[in-house]
Amino acid sequence: MSAMAAIAAVELRRFLRDRSNIFFVFIFPFLLILLLGSQFGAGSSQARVAIAGPGSALSEALSAELNSAGVDVIASSEDATRADLSRGRTDVGLFLDEAAATAFDAGRPAELDVVMASQSSALAVIQQVRTAVQAVALERSRIAALTGAGIPEEQACRALDQAAAQLAVPAVEIVDIDDAVREFRGLGQFDLGASQQVLLFVFLSSLAGAATLIQARRFGVVGRVMSAPVSSGQIVAGQALGRFAIAFVQGGVIMAGTAVLFGVDWGNPWLSVLVLVLFCAVAAAAAMIVGSVVDNDTAASGVGVGTGLVLAGLGGCMVPPEIFPETLAAVSFVTPHRWAYEAFAAIQRHEGTLGDILPQLGVLAGMAAVLLLLGAWLLRRSLNRAL
Repeated sequence: MSAMAAIAAVELRRFLRDRSNIFFVFIFPFLLILLLGSQFGAGSSQARVAIAGPGSALSEALSAELNSAGVDVIASSEDATRADLSRGRTDVGLFLDEAAATAFDAGRPAELDVVMASQSSALAVIQQVRTAVQAVALERSRIAALTGAGIPEEQACRALDQAAAQLAVPAVEIVDIDDAVREFRGLGQFDLGASQQVLLFVFLSSLAGAATLIQARRFGVVGRVMSAPVSSGQIVAGQALGRFAIAFVQGGVIMAGTAVLFGVDWGNPWLSVLVLVLFCAVAAAAAMIVGSVVDNDTAASGVGVGTGLVLAGLGGCMVPPEIFPETLAAVSFVTPHRWAYEAFAAIQRHEGTLGDILPQLGVLAGMAAVLLLLGAWLLRRSLNRAL
């Protein structure tokens, strides 16, 4: 057991010492998750409004009304708001000055400067802003009418609040008949991209990292190890354990990092880790097969990257399989990515339990066992060839 652990530790150190892995294995996945979440995530379509100007009752009323409509409102300076509008970071900018705040406090009409950004989403946001302004103006007119009748403003506000609480407001319920829309409802902005990229990069890095197994045979590392009292079985097991350690370290870093940096909800952490463990086992076994069959490390890297990208795309790591055509969706189940994707989806979106994901775990375990046996047999043959 100590020999197997030592071989695995050496493989892991060799992997981490490659400085290119620091970016492509640990940094690039986070950048890609950030990009995908910002552009296509569930929260990326939220309306954004910036209010520039001094704090006043007018700005507070507008902020409260917009927030109640689900609009993301930020207080900013005039220059910062204009910069955000020009860069597309804000959909609509509201510019309030002292004169507008004073007029609002006095119950007189207030003039607001409203600037809309150039992106198409700003057209819908400007309608929300107009609705909020009309609601605030109507509320202020009611208070002005009551105070004009001799009722103190505080008492008038309480009376309006009581009347609003007793008023039955008609509600509109929107029912989505699209299965894909219902499936993604409630997901965080980065949740979907994080689970997809974990599967993509763990498998891709494992296959591409099979080149180190070929280098170990070519540079005589395996021969020197076998000169010690170490059996070929221990070497095979150590190499398998090393492939698994590499995959699990990368997957664990991505899962923990996205939870901390982006607030990704992985559901039950123990079940998510269990899915990752089985998927890493599949990736490690596949890497052993590539490293045993191919004798050129450069060719192995190319085969690994190409195969990893194709399987990831087919398994739903680039485009959600929920929107696949029926035939392609059925074919995608030949990949381990699709089964792991389904397991993560059950845990993240539906609070799935161990019983809910047992079919997916069983398939992943079966794939890992078959590929591991095949990879061990091929690696043993390649070790004999290397000697």
